[in-house]
Amino acid sequence: MNITVIGCGRWGSLIAWYLDRIGHRVTLYGRAGSAHMREFLSSRSNGLLSLPESVHLSVDLRQAAVSAEVLILSVPSQSLRSVMRELGPLDLRGRAFVLCMKGIEVESGKRLSQIAEESTHPSNGVAVWLGPGHVQEFYAGVPNCMVIDSRDEALKHRLVDAFSGELIRFYYGQDLIGNEIGGASKNVIGIAAGFLDGLHLGTLKGALMSRGTREISRLIEAMGGNPFSAYGLCHLGDYEATLFSPHSHNRAFGECFVTGKPYEALAEGYYTAAALQTLERQYGVELPICDAVWRVLYRGSDARLELERLFHRTVKPELEGCGEGKS
Repeated sequence: MNITVIGCGRWGSLIAWYLDRIGHRVTLYGRAGSAHMREFLSSRSNGLLSLPESVHLSVDLRQAAVSAEVLILSVPSQSLRSVMRELGPLDLRGRAFVLCMKGIEVESGKRLSQIAEESTHPSNGVAVWLGPGHVQEFYAGVPNCMVIDSRDEALKHRLVDAFSGELIRFYYGQDLIGNEIGGASKNVIGIAAGFLDGLHLGTLKGALMSRGTREISRLIEAMGGNPFSAYGLCHLGDYEATLFSPHSHNRAFGECFVTGKPYEALAEGYYTAAALQTLERQYGVELPICDAVWRVLYRGSDARLELERLFHRTVKPELEGCGEGKS
């Protein structure tokens, strides 16, 4: 396939490296002013990985997009709509769009595939590429499993067949709503895990994991998805990489936030926490963990007090994910 990856950050560059490795013809696009692209243009390395000469580097969006049959977008979630506007004037009919990113639009509460579908021609298929993994581990040759999902069944099967390799085993997603919401919201749970680490309360991560999964399953169900998707690769299956890994930006951001240390890298969970407030109002679902994270990040609430309230909530008659009838 002729593939263009739009976005030259850690994930975009990893995707370009991986797809080139399994035999595709890959162009990596980045803005001319991007520090990441300047690094690649000068040394073909960003400090995490090095790109072979077979990966073409481009700062010309029109040329990079028009020449591809598959466009993979790996940009900050809140920038997706503006990127789609830039692509809109180009004649990209018949191309497939693959979103390798996790998030929810803050203002509207829309899933990223919805934003992409609003901005594309009916001939364009839209798919999402989600699941656990870190750039450092993939580049070191450590394999993992991921998911590709789409409303277009033919496109989904085509991409899974074309993108699977020894390093990444892909599964066919069966619930676009559940996989997108699960993938985005696990970053908020990751920030909560960082709070626990920063406050030396890491033993509570087990309760956080079980309750967090149950909490998100209720939201997925209210939105029309399969609640069991929360227990799949895109949410619970990504917890190890998000709640425990030293490579997790969201966990590290949460830890730095409560300890007062600066953190410069993008933590998508920060924006997703705000977007989940929109979905909570729209669907009338209680999201106590996500609410607590939002209050700490956006309202200046004390993290320790929020966590104490969270883990000392009144016992409820139904299971809340802990397996003991407590919440």
